[in-house]
Amino acid sequence: MEKMVNRSHVLVVPLPGAGHINPMLQFSRRLVSKGLKVTFVITKFISKSRQLGSSIGSIQLDTISDGYDDGFNQAGSWEPYLSSLHDVGPKTLSELIKRYQTSSCPIHAVIYEPFLAWALDVAKDFRLFAAAFFTHACAVDYIFYNVYHEVLKMPVSSTPVLIEGVPLLLELQDLPTFVVLPDSYPANVKMTMSQFANLDKADWILINTFYKLECEVVDTMSKVCPLLTIGPTIPSIYLDKSIEDEDDYGISLCEIDASLSINWLSTKPTGSVVYVSFGSCATLSSKQMEEIAWGLKRSNFHFLWVVMDSEKGKIPEGFVEEVENKGLLVNWSPQVKMLANKAVGCFFTHCGWNSTIEALSLGVPMVTMPGWSDQQTNSKLVEDAWKVGVRAKVDEHGIVKREEIAICIKEVMEGDRGREMKMNSKKWKELAIEATSEGCTCPDFISIMPLYCV
Repeated sequence: MEKMVNRSHVLVVPLPGAGHINPMLQFSRRLVSKGLKVTFVITKFISKSRQLGSSIGSIQLDTISDGYDDGFNQAGSWEPYLSSLHDVGPKTLSELIKRYQTSSCPIHAVIYEPFLAWALDVAKDFRLFAAAFFTHACAVDYIFYNVYHEVLKMPVSSTPVLIEGVPLLLELQDLPTFVVLPDSYPANVKMTMSQFANLDKADWILINTFYKLECEVVDTMSKVCPLLTIGPTIPSIYLDKSIEDEDDYGISLCEIDASLSINWLSTKPTGSVVYVSFGSCATLSSKQMEEIAWGLKRSNFHFLWVVMDSEKGKIPEGFVEEVENKGLLVNWSPQVKMLANKAVGCFFTHCGWNSTIEALSLGVPMVTMPGWSDQQTNSKLVEDAWKVGVRAKVDEHGIVKREEIAICIKEVMEGDRGREMKMNSKKWKELAIEATSEGCTCPDFISIMPLYCV
């Protein structure tokens, strides 16, 4: 069996974005740690712009083209970019696999992100084992599955919505934005629904969650497709510590200098800091940025706020100077390291799935301010299913006001509900560690791989 595993070669194909690359790269590391060879596929532009070379540790890198080898900005928006990726990607992926199949190290299996449904077609053209790797929560995936199969009709207009396996009744504000307002996000709706168009051809469905976190919906979705939970896919040092020298994901699409944040946190008491970040894609209004700024000041807690260069112009004049003894603003930071720092007691987040599962796995309670896509559903689960956070309420203009922000932060940091959230956060952290230990799903998946890779 060991000899068979060692010659198994897996090609991993993510959507080229940080929130998609990171969990799939982390899963690739676990595959390598169990004896498989992994080649991780990135775009030519990412390879060139980040100067990545031919490998990251023991993971080999290779490239395909998305049609914009000089950068995403050439496309201007998601719609032409996705169209180009759909047109150019399959041809260059096919050429890549063909090159390996005539080498001494042929590909045996493809793990692909289902947003790139064409990668499954390419894999099956070569008669390869193929597994879809979903980067959303299982509950969100199953909501989209129900929409695709017209069990849930778009646009949803009447509530509450009950989805079998999802342990909560959902209002409009709890549903993915694409489901409620499909006409506002046509390119995203098309890409999201395309995940399921050929999914029946996949040998396995892998989901970045862990069973005890979403057991009901995992059991329900498992009835309609061959599903395995393989999460949480965050660096091993924060979970089971089975992979040495691994405290970050390995690829960053932004310039990061972690020393400033880490040094600042080292001077703060345990659990005293609010870590604030709204993800790599967030673009907030000037009004919302103003309310966040003064809400953080009003809370009177230390805070570390990630503000991208493109958003800095929205910071109120004089704010940085006024809070210099309480807060630090940085343009980016290695989030998982920040959340793992003992000084951090609360995460003020947009509730993207990577951020959510990192906070759950590291035992950090949350204040959530969801924006779009799956974030609303994640926020609902955080507050009402897992009970590790509170959602900040918007006003009649869709703005979360400074008073609300301060109240929510204080509730998490020092309120009665906050104490319950901290206890629940500790529980989920322990279960996340358990999920990555030997005998759980990730090893189960690795054990079946050789049966296909011969």
